[in-house]
Order: sequence, then C-alpha cells, then structure tokens
Amino acid sequence: MAQQERQIQAGLWRLFHKACADYRLLADGDHVLVGLSGGKDSLLLTELLGGQARVFKPAIRVTAVHVRVKERRYLSDTSYLERFCQKAGVPLLIRDTHIAGEEKKSPCFLCSWYRRKKLLQVAQEEGCNKIAFGHHQDDVLHTLLMNLIFEGRATSIPPILPLDKMPVSLIRPLWYIREEDIVRYAGMRDYQTQKVPCGWENQTNRRRMRDLLCEMETIHPDARSSLLHALKRQHS
Repeated sequence: MAQQERQIQAGLWRLFHKACADYRLLADGDHVLVGLSGGKDSLLLTELLGGQARVFKPAIRVTAVHVRVKERRYLSDTSYLERFCQKAGVPLLIRDTHIAGEEKKSPCFLCSWYRRKKLLQVAQEEGCNKIAFGHHQDDVLHTLLMNLIFEGRATSIPPILPLDKMPVSLIRPLWYIREEDIVRYAGMRDYQTQKVPCGWENQTNRRRMRDLLCEMETIHPDARSSLLHALKRQHS
C-alpha cells in the first residue's frame, strides 16, 4: 500500500472511530446490518465495519445486505460485492423488493422507502440491533441546507437514531467523513461501484445543495465546519 493511501486510510479510520466514540454508535454484543448499495460510500462502510469486527473491543458482528429494487434500472455487480465482502470478512445477503402502486410519489422517496422497509425486515430476521448507513458529512450538510430552505427546519441526518417501534437503532459511522476523501480512497482501492447508476441521481435538489455549499465555502472557508458544529451541538 502506497504512503498516500495509508495516510488517507488512517484519516478515514480516525474519523470513523471519532464518530463511533462521540455518539456511542457501537457496543459489545452489537450485530450490525450494513446497507450495501454498491456505491463507494457503502463499500467503505463495509470495509471499516469489517475491520472493526476483527478488533477485540467492542466485540461486534457485521452482516451486509444488498437490496435490489426490481422497478429501478440501477445495477450493481453482485459477484464483485460477494468478493468484496469476503475480503472484508463480512457475510453478504442479497434480497429483492419491488414498488407497488404508488406512482404519484417521487421515485427517490419510493426507492428509499422500500429499500429501508426491506432492511428492517432483514434486521429482524437476522437478529440485528443496529443498521448502518453510508451517509457521509456532505450528505449531512446537504440535508441540513435542504431542510432549512424548503421546510424551515434546522435538522439533518442524525449520527444515531433509535427506532420507537423496533429494538433497532440506525447509525451513520461516516458522519464526519468528507465525500472527497471517500472518492480519493475509492480510486486508490479500485472500488467497482454500480454498473448502471441511478437515473435520478443528478436530477434532485441535492445537486443544487452541493453547489450551494461550495459557494458558501467561497464566502467563508470554514462554512462547512460551522454548519457541522451547529449540528453537533444538537446531538451532544
């Protein structure tokens, strides 16, 4: 492994552990289900959690699940995901779901809703008490801006969210990690992401929020840190 790759990997591990420590994301006896979509973020999350599972403390188990939505054109190479998970030491489950009779709702909402419904079902079947998602710092800040602008709410994706109706918590161990660092590391590790990307990926307000955040950083270089600090105070 080249020195630059080791440095980036060390930085990712540091921020992963910081999020886990700051928000108590992992504990002894946890069985964590990773939502492995096949994108760079979920691949990194699987690699990090697989590495954490090989550490004595906290003693955790990790299982990955790849959910395929039959009505969506995006496609991942499941044979690659199987090899990736085997190398990471993480068992992989592949499950199918489908969207039925709700065409009036947005395609992004429907896809997310049915995939999450399947994840909750698999978590119950496998006895998992936590579900890990690959949302990173950019996702968190883009969601904050969207909620402020469109809904008037200063809220975003929380690092941990216990569910009311199930003994399961949703966790985001990549909460502190910037997308640009994931992109660099994924390139160095030759991650093979989705063969056919989501057709709506660049047609949502998240693209606008990405541009807005970049513009804010030209006005104030520490704008990103300030926004994240405001969110951290909510979860402290």
